[in-house]
Amino acid sequence: MLNTLTYGSASDLPDLLIVHGLYGSARNWSVISKRLSDSRRVMAVDQRNHGDSPWCDTHSYLDMAQDLAQVIEAHGTPMDVVGHSMGGKAAMVLALTRPDLVNRLLVADIAPVAYGHDQSQYIQAMQSIDLAHMEKRSDVAQALAAQVPDPTLQSFFTQSLDLANKRWKLNLDVLLRDMHHVLGFPDVTGRFDKPALFLSGANSSYVLPDHRPKIKQLFPNAVFAKIPNAGHWLHAEQPRAFEQTLRVFFK
Repeated sequence: MLNTLTYGSASDLPDLLIVHGLYGSARNWSVISKRLSDSRRVMAVDQRNHGDSPWCDTHSYLDMAQDLAQVIEAHGTPMDVVGHSMGGKAAMVLALTRPDLVNRLLVADIAPVAYGHDQSQYIQAMQSIDLAHMEKRSDVAQALAAQVPDPTLQSFFTQSLDLANKRWKLNLDVLLRDMHHVLGFPDVTGRFDKPALFLSGANSSYVLPDHRPKIKQLFPNAVFAKIPNAGHWLHAEQPRAFEQTLRVFFK
């Protein structure tokens, strides 16, 4: 079972399940989770090979969707689901393969398509760090700087550090090997007819007009919206606008 952080209490609204993206964790969503828990129970998961969830030998979207299904089934009732990036793809596959478990779906800045960019360079950067000689997160961030010059990314990656045990909380070997699964999208024949919102950052190029026919094929009732002044990390760059959009859509 995936590690899950739970906020708030059950209410008249369905529980909300939050699914993070690649190299992330449930804790990255703690501020938004806490704020949304004023009106419903919110559960944020660590996906497989991330955070405090089990390490597995595979990292495909069918695997991830089954993990999410297990979490929802354990709580006994369908949930509203929001997923960002890799988490958005996992949430889409969940909705397509187990629509009975999903009430409404919000997909944050990703489409059900294969992408050509690669994320392997970040794994290689993390693998190159000798954690045995690191005492503070800032030491690791400084060591990462040579290969990852963006301070925001340095900070993001070091959130997945287990310094006490001198290890990453990311199964880097499996993530590197299965990166083609992460960048791709499985051939799923299902269809999700319930409400779905594809929410993008206005400055992001992850969800393009060319992707809309594929989205509408799989999600016939999909609608589209953009958050101004935000890129791919729309929930971090414009958290209040992101939160308000979730509140409106899921009500």
